[in-house]
Amino acid sequence: MSTDALSTDRSLDAADTTCAGGDRSTYYWPVLRRLDRAGPDAHDAGGGAHGNTGEIITASSVRVEFRGNPASAVVGMPRFLRMVTGDPVAATNPGADIRAQWGCSGYPDRFTTQYARCPQGSGPTRTLDFPSCWNGLATDSPGHRTHVQFPAADGTCPRATFPVPQLRITLTYELPDGTPFAVDSFPEQRRDPVTDHAMFVNLMTTDRMAELVRCVNEGRGCRAA
Repeated sequence: MSTDALSTDRSLDAADTTCAGGDRSTYYWPVLRRLDRAGPDAHDAGGGAHGNTGEIITASSVRVEFRGNPASAVVGMPRFLRMVTGDPVAATNPGADIRAQWGCSGYPDRFTTQYARCPQGSGPTRTLDFPSCWNGLATDSPGHRTHVQFPAADGTCPRATFPVPQLRITLTYELPDGTPFAVDSFPEQRRDPVTDHAMFVNLMTTDRMAELVRCVNEGRGCRAA
């Protein structure tokens, strides 16, 4: 296991991969837990000792896709570009960085910032959309935010930024109807659903990124392997 919270560009670049084209990109998000069952870390730091109780749920499906820009063609992301979406401290510091999108698998275009109550057979989902306007200079910045921004509703990027492939991660869970669940958070955030967030580090090869750019600029559905 080479990917964790302490991974560096060097360690990620040296890791093995089974992904197509030598892609070593990494994706991070907090776990979801069902609250009607005890977790193995009920008394551990980061787990129950910090308020994150319950059994960790493995997503039944994870969809990683890249989309184009409706206003113009996209350019390739540089290797080691880091991006975040959402705000892990949004419960105590609400603002423009909230990007939580909870939903139900049977209603793919309906989202809420609150935990979704889904009908039987339509499990809860988390949809994580990343910024897609890059400043063309830096691969990271303090807080991982100022070097990449979200486009306007029509796809237009802010001045002095360039559109790159837009990453969307969709997590789907299978839970019995009415099962209580919550996302892990910092203790003071009290597992508020608005704190949902994720991080991405691009380690695609040059050829793989060029292939992705062609795909999204041609309007095709482009998924990560």
